[in-house]
Amino acid sequence: MGNLASPSTWLLLITLLCTLLIIGCSGATHKDRKEYIVYMGDLPKGLVSATSLHANLLQEVTGSASEYLLQSYKRSFNGFVAKLTEESKKLSSMDGVVSVFPNGKKELFTTRSLDFIGFPIESNRATIESDIIVGMLDTGIWPESDSFIDEGFGPPPSKWKGSCQSSSNFTCNNKIIGAKYHRLDGRIDSPSPRDYEGHGTHTASTAVGNVVSGASLLGLGSGTAQGGTPSARIAVYKICWGDGCSDADILAAFDDAIVDGVDIISLSVGGFSALDYFEDSIAIGAFHSMKNGVLTSNAGGNRGPVHASIVNFSPWSLSVAASVIDRKFVTLLQLGNNQTYQGELPLNTFEMNGMVPLIYGGDAPNTSQDLMQNMPGYKGSLNKSLVSGKIVLCDQLSDLGVGAMSAGALGTVMPNDVNTDVSFVFPLPISVLDSNSTSKVHEYINSTSISTANIQKTSEDKNELAPYVVWFSSRGPNPITTDILSPDIVAPGVNILAA
Repeated sequence: MGNLASPSTWLLLITLLCTLLIIGCSGATHKDRKEYIVYMGDLPKGLVSATSLHANLLQEVTGSASEYLLQSYKRSFNGFVAKLTEESKKLSSMDGVVSVFPNGKKELFTTRSLDFIGFPIESNRATIESDIIVGMLDTGIWPESDSFIDEGFGPPPSKWKGSCQSSSNFTCNNKIIGAKYHRLDGRIDSPSPRDYEGHGTHTASTAVGNVVSGASLLGLGSGTAQGGTPSARIAVYKICWGDGCSDADILAAFDDAIVDGVDIISLSVGGFSALDYFEDSIAIGAFHSMKNGVLTSNAGGNRGPVHASIVNFSPWSLSVAASVIDRKFVTLLQLGNNQTYQGELPLNTFEMNGMVPLIYGGDAPNTSQDLMQNMPGYKGSLNKSLVSGKIVLCDQLSDLGVGAMSAGALGTVMPNDVNTDVSFVFPLPISVLDSNSTSKVHEYINSTSISTANIQKTSEDKNELAPYVVWFSSRGPNPITTDILSPDIVAPGVNILAA
């Protein structure tokens, strides 16, 4: 027989084997772990610490609470965020746990409207409006806007318990009485409640902006802008950044806002599809807001007109659909043969002087491009020497006119037969017409050796069909509880001039 290993050698081998077994079975690495939200309903009764409860649960499941516990919700409701793997399934079956779901992302949904619904500037306003605090959960706010100056406002109501995360580029006032930002992963360039997106500023001014006279978009929509409750106060909770709105941050904002003393919570944010009530951060936050006497008002969604496409529909919140008002914006195209065509999609703020040469993009191709890139109107598809200084007729509504502009065109005409009740700003003069009209424009180009046109500045017209729900607004009924009708109300949500 060969030489037997010494006892010390066997001990070393056994130790190495055990170590390998432990490494192989000890659980996932940090890379394998994902962020999950563990929702536990109401705060624990008595002297029980919510944070300690969260740590104990996580310790039992993962063996390391301090390493994987990211955030505790402990002011208005009970829950936490943790890095988990398959452990999420075990947690979801434990006593006291209502639901466990991934920390996903949600998206943003974004002068005449109040007059249209019967709340003109001359409306009688109760002085108690100044004590109303509206919590805005969005992309933050731009405090220098005229909609948010605090002239004439007294100190914040005594019920306000919140705070302002001031910084070198942000301060609150007696209109914006509180502001916080939430970003669980800490990946932010500018740690401030300031709005760099514009959506939060727009929605805040729509809800509670001051009365601002002389408002317009370069002369369009001129009038006096005001929010629904112009004398109310604003508490800002920045939950949305360039990459969306995290469920964990949404819940953190609700957790703060309820205790801070807001009277109503407003958000135009939602998911990409319907979720069960207690796997949806907005529904959970709205539920605890309701239990504390705070109404949550949220946009139903922008997934219409598909049946049951609404994404914010919890029975304890107010879901709002978007409707048009009795104002529409129209843009006229005048041809050299004195024919005029009207379109409704662009908000053309440009003045075009006189008649300009008109050319069909298909007659001016950039032959250096391959066929897939040579659709007239797309960037790189046009011959600059042939279209520079002219209006270009394109075959389809393409890249917001960037292709024509990059080739030196002064304007462009594009076809569109659907969804004309929402207006867009383009980087150059644009006329968007139905396909029948663009065909006639093409016939005109072919009928003369010198074709010309003028794209006029957009003007306002009366929409005789208003109000009606706009095409993009999500439809009901409630996709989870199908015998409940949703949305609850409609309100102006198309072509609204705001900060």
